[in-house]
Amino acid sequence: MTDAKDKPLAGRAALVTGAGNGIGRATALLLASRGAIVGVNDLKPEFVAGTVDAIKAAGGEAVAITQDVASRDGMRTAVLSFAEGQGRLDILVNNAAWVRYQSVADIAPETVDRMLNIGFKAIIWGIQAAAEVMDTERGGAIVNVASVAGLISAKNSIVYSGIKAGVMGITRAAAAELGERKIRVNAVAPSAIPTEGTMRNRNAELDARRIARTPLGRLGTVDDIAKAIAFLAGDDSGFISAQVLTVDGGIVFTNIA
Repeated sequence: MTDAKDKPLAGRAALVTGAGNGIGRATALLLASRGAIVGVNDLKPEFVAGTVDAIKAAGGEAVAITQDVASRDGMRTAVLSFAEGQGRLDILVNNAAWVRYQSVADIAPETVDRMLNIGFKAIIWGIQAAAEVMDTERGGAIVNVASVAGLISAKNSIVYSGIKAGVMGITRAAAAELGERKIRVNAVAPSAIPTEGTMRNRNAELDARRIARTPLGRLGTVDDIAKAIAFLAGDDSGFISAQVLTVDGGIVFTNIA
């Protein structure tokens, strides 16, 4: 017999956007391992299939949600179709993003528009849709993926830092409005995490500098972030809302020199 402690999310439906790789994939796998049926959203069918297959191979339950969430209609379709198929929505993880780093002189309108559509507007539309279908008695949990870039910034990151700071604002405002419906809204703010999508912005020298500035002496992993998301999505954080949890090895609040 499976111990309920091993499946604390059993019976719950969780949708993870951008779950084809990186933090989203790790989160989908972890939520499924804890008993949730997971809606795996991504734009590329092969990415979605890879995560769904991995979940099922591990004995979990997953549903493919191949949908572009860069528009209100696309995001609503992802959320509402998953909720309708499962008869409920308990957890929404707004993880999808599209990132380009550009200097002030090189910032292009199309870059700003795409980053805003996926990394900022989609979170608003996701929260809006989730609030429609989350049960008023059970409530639910929404976890947004922000970044330490919303708190500390580097060169060439005006758009990215602005968006991630905005995600923190969205999180707090949504928590204030949706709390009366028992919907908790929180965010995680990772530091630089090695993923397939961040390879273009990483090299050994830069990683070494990041490690040297991190009190815990290493880079974070996708599993580190997934565990934080799963905590905020589960009952152990039942009285936590409107919070931004930095998952960064201590880098933000210790580098003051």
